[in-house]
Amino acid sequence: MGEHTDYNKGFVLPFALAQGVTATAVARPDRLLVLRSRQLPGEPATVSVDSLAPGSVTGWAAYPAGVAWALRAAGYPVEGASVDIDSDLPVGAGVSSSAALECSTALALCALARADVPRRELAAIAKRAENEFVGAPTGIIDQSAALLCRAGHAMLLDCDTLDVTHVPFRAGLDGITALIIDTRVSHALVDGEYGLRRAECEEAARLLGVPSLGAVPDVAVADRLTDPLLRRRARHVISDSARARAIASALEASQAEPDAYRFTGQLLTEAHASLRDDFEVSWPEADVAVDVAIAAGAYGARMIGGGFGGSVLALVPASRLPAVRAALTEAFARRSWKPPEFLEAVPSAAARRIA
Repeated sequence: MGEHTDYNKGFVLPFALAQGVTATAVARPDRLLVLRSRQLPGEPATVSVDSLAPGSVTGWAAYPAGVAWALRAAGYPVEGASVDIDSDLPVGAGVSSSAALECSTALALCALARADVPRRELAAIAKRAENEFVGAPTGIIDQSAALLCRAGHAMLLDCDTLDVTHVPFRAGLDGITALIIDTRVSHALVDGEYGLRRAECEEAARLLGVPSLGAVPDVAVADRLTDPLLRRRARHVISDSARARAIASALEASQAEPDAYRFTGQLLTEAHASLRDDFEVSWPEADVAVDVAIAAGAYGARMIGGGFGGSVLALVPASRLPAVRAALTEAFARRSWKPPEFLEAVPSAAARRIA
C-alpha cells in the first residue's frame, strides 16, 4: 500500500518478494565495469568507472552502472568489476525489478570494496542512481523494501523521516495468498506520465502551502484546491498514505485474524479505485483483473507499481485461489488479451549476501 506516496513523503507499506536478482561480482584491475545479464545474452556492457556519468550508459545496464556512479559520488571506493546478473523476476511487471537490480549490485560492489554502508544510506544511493543516472523520477519505496524488509512482515515506512516499523504479515501461512497477477502489459517509468504526476503533486503541495502532500493529515484538505485535476491528485496521495497506516495498524492489532485480511482487502480495492479515478495511472487489463478477482472470491485487489502497465496484487483466501486464477485466465482470453501470469507472493527477507 502507498502508491506515488513515497516521493510525496507520505507512508508506504511494501513487502519484499522471495524472487529477486542475483549479482555475482569479481574485482578487475583495469578499472572497467563489465556488466552481463543471463536473461539478455550478447555482448556485455563495458564502461570505465572513471567515465561514468548520467547518460553515459543506456538500457538495462544503466541501473547497475548508475549504482557504481552513485557509490563513487558518495565517497565509496568502487573500482573495476565484472558483474554477472541473473534474475527470476519478470521485467516490466511492476514488481520492482529495477530496484532489485540496483540493490543487489550495490551490495556486491560494496562487498568487493569492503565498504560497510548502512542500509538506509544504501537505499538512498540506489534511488539516486535511478533518479539521476537512469532518469526515472521515482521515490524510495522499492529500494527500501529490497534492503530493509523482514521475512513474514510488511514494512511501514515514513518517507519523510525514513522511520521503519515492521508489521507481521503472514500471507501464505494464514490461509491467505498474496497473488500477483502479471497483466503482461509492460510499463516503463522513464516516460513522461510518471514525471508529470510528480510535478502535479508538487504543484498541489505548493498551492496548499505545505512542503509535500505527505504532510497533509486529512484528505478533506485537498478540497481547498480549485483545480479539479490537482484536487484529485492530492486526494489520492493523502488517502493512500492513510490507507498504508490503517492496514499496518490492523495487521499489528489482529495479525492472523480473518477480519484483518478482509479489511486489508477492502482498502486494496479502495486504493485501486483511487489510482484509477483520481491519479489516472491504471490500464484496462488491471481494472478487469481487479473486478474479476473480487467477483471470484478475493478479499480485494489493486494495481501495483507506478502504473500504465504491470501487475495487480490480490488478497485471496487459499480456498478461492483456483477459482480466482481460472476466472482471470478466462476473462483475459475472452478479450483476446495475453494470458495473465501468476506469482504467489511470500513476504520475504531483504537482499543479502549468499556466497
